[in-house]
Amino acid sequence: MVGDATAQTPVTLPRTAQHPMRSRTGAEFRIFVAYPHAPPPASGYPVVYVLDANATFGTVTEAVRLQSARPEATGVTPAVVVGIGYPTDLPLDPVRRTFDYTPNVDPFALGSRPDGSDWPPTGGADAFLDFIEDELKPAVVGMAPIDPHRQALFGHSFGGLFTLYTLFRRPEAFQTFVAGSPSIWFGNGAILAAEKEFSSNLETVASARSVLIAVGGLEQTPPSVRDGAKQREFEARASWIVRNRMVDNAKEMAGRLESLSGRGLRVRYEEFPGENHVSVIPPLVSRALRFALAPR
Repeated sequence: MVGDATAQTPVTLPRTAQHPMRSRTGAEFRIFVAYPHAPPPASGYPVVYVLDANATFGTVTEAVRLQSARPEATGVTPAVVVGIGYPTDLPLDPVRRTFDYTPNVDPFALGSRPDGSDWPPTGGADAFLDFIEDELKPAVVGMAPIDPHRQALFGHSFGGLFTLYTLFRRPEAFQTFVAGSPSIWFGNGAILAAEKEFSSNLETVASARSVLIAVGGLEQTPPSVRDGAKQREFEARASWIVRNRMVDNAKEMAGRLESLSGRGLRVRYEEFPGENHVSVIPPLVSRALRFALAPR
């Protein structure tokens, strides 16, 4: 019989730790780290950096822990998981993630959200990327032996947008980029300018980069259930979903990037039938780990 919930012992994930971290700009983060059970290879552990860690760290960590126990069967090697989260116990911090994961765009290009409200502050992607490169990565090196040539970045939604932005602006930062349900529509497709510049200068990339772009098959389909929303709210949401072209944008970008495979870019596009913008995350995690952590 289950006793008083307040007297129960919290569940913890084995071999994990949580670290508060303040950036040089004063921004507060909650950093989650999971360490493998297996001893490190001579080159160090691969590492997967996970955005929106309050929501996704547990899922990614348990998937790595289970699958990496038998890499010869699962195609997933042991790895360090570094989750970048915020000081909240909620799954997401909408204001912080909107700022950190979006590039700087003309405010007039944003329009309004489906409910008619204004956007929170945007345009912090460069500062956030500076934090990862200049502050977080050196700290992680002090926590575990890391293979600097096997680092992956995993992001979903605005996190997927940031993952693509990182690929286009600083492709040397990671070897593998997993962009799940990327918000390519943001700022009237502002990311496309960075993509064009990246494509023109790809020959400057020192070594091959792997990119997985994935999306749920239902992400462009208007909802059929109103869920208590008023007719006007329902119609606005449906229009928003169609207008953002989540599936088409992801597929088209993957196609354009795949055309660059002769210049050291390995690209894969995955569409998960029957999954929406949120339900796509668990199957995406499993696919992403096999993509980023295949045995060598």
